[in-house]
Parts: sequence; C-alpha cells; structure tokens
Amino acid sequence: MEQGYRGQYKGPVRLAIFDWAGTTVDHGCFAPASVFIEIFGRHGIALTMAQAREPMGMDKRDHIEAIMAMPPVAELWRNQYGRDCTGEDIDALFADFKEAEIEVVRQYSKPITGMLETMAWLRERDIKIGSTTGYFREIMDVLVPHAAEFGYEPDAIVCSTDVPAGRPAPWMIYQNMMNTGVYPAAAVVKVGDTIADVHEGLNAGVWSIGVTRTGNELGLAEQEVAQLAPEELAARIATAEKRLHEAGADYVVESVEEVPELIELIEKNMRE
Repeated sequence: MEQGYRGQYKGPVRLAIFDWAGTTVDHGCFAPASVFIEIFGRHGIALTMAQAREPMGMDKRDHIEAIMAMPPVAELWRNQYGRDCTGEDIDALFADFKEAEIEVVRQYSKPITGMLETMAWLRERDIKIGSTTGYFREIMDVLVPHAAEFGYEPDAIVCSTDVPAGRPAPWMIYQNMMNTGVYPAAAVVKVGDTIADVHEGLNAGVWSIGVTRTGNELGLAEQEVAQLAPEELAARIATAEKRLHEAGADYVVESVEEVPELIELIEKNMRE
C-alpha cells in the first residue's frame, strides 16, 4: 500500500465510517430529536424541534448542555425555576434522556433505504465499514442487535463514551481506524448527516461527506419526503446541502445510496 498524507496517497478507499441515526438508520433522525423534546417537556420547558436538532451529532450530554446554552432556552429555564441551569440539572436531564432513549431507539433501528446495498458494495471491494455516534454504549447495546436483525452489521462501532470526547473531536474516527487497521487518513471516508459529523471528519483529516435527504438537516421521515412537492423537496435539500458545504464537507450526497459512486470519484481524483 502506498502511504503518505492525504495529498500524496494514491491508493483505494479502505474504510468507510458512517453515522447511525439519520445516515444508516432512522430516516429523519427522529429517535434522539423526539426524546430531547420529551425530556425537556418533563421539566416544564417547551423545546422546539429546531432547538432539539441544532446540536445533533454531539455526545448526548454535550447536546443537552448545548441546548441549555441557547439564550431562549436558558430564559425559559430561568422563568420556570427562578435561576440558571446547573450541572446537576444537566445531569438530571441526561439521566432522563438515557432512560427514554433506550426505550425509543428500538423503533428506529431499520436501515435506511439503500444502506444494505451500499454495505454489500463495500464488502465486495474489501472496504471496511466503521461507525461513530453521539449515542452512548447502553443505547448501542440495544440498537446494534436490532439493526443486525435487518442485516446491517458494521465492522467497528465506536461511541462517544468510548473515547475522551465525542464530536467534533476526531477520536472516534481514530479508534475506528485502529480497530480496523486502516491508515492513512486519505484512505478513509466519513459519512454523516450533521454539521458535527462533518467537523469530526475534517478534524480527523479524512474525506468528510455530508448527507441531506435522510438526515437531521431535512428532518423528515421517508413518507414525508415522498409527499413533498418536487420543487419544495429540491429547495429543502439545497438548503441542507449549503449548510453542510459551509461546514466544510468535501462532498454532499442525498443518501448513503450515492456513497459507492462517490467513493469511485474520490479514488479517481486521488489517482489523478
């Protein structure tokens, strides 16, 4: 294998690392978003879907902390409790999230359309399949076997709680590379549907690919996407694509169905 930095490597892609909710399972990324709204509601805070989705992709405790840092949410908390949110409050919200998410995630374990075909394509070319997630290990212990029942089984599964810090830090990607024995970074693509995913890939120095139609940026179930007028769907996808490109994504696709074609393009560009 020819080795070198990203600008020097001329070999094939050898590892594709995918996010979970909104990328490979859970079209629209509903499992975490709905639970954030539920747990804040338990504490008297009427969270909007946009607020729940904004920090998506982060470690879930960090996600809750990011929501609480939003001025409108912080003001709602002060109005409700007469004081600022504390670390103990964040811990309480996170404990509620863990309990609720473990129950909900089972309902959102079916692979997104095209993922199993993409997995088969990667297997045929001896490209390893890795994964990173903002979920913690207890949730993955539920989600992984349910996804496997549908046929989706990555070679490496790394959670934010397995490493010193979750996204946008690169540690989960590095752990995937170590677990699969793949380097350099130019031989790796990272695919995810959130800005945090894009930043994770960039910070690791791998090819960073954003996903629009199936993910958090669009935030629609597969049936909802099908019911949209073509011009409205195109406009929404364009907005999501713009956000992901502005975040620094090397490439943006609508779904994992397009990843094989994109990998071929990346390999062609590296050879040339």
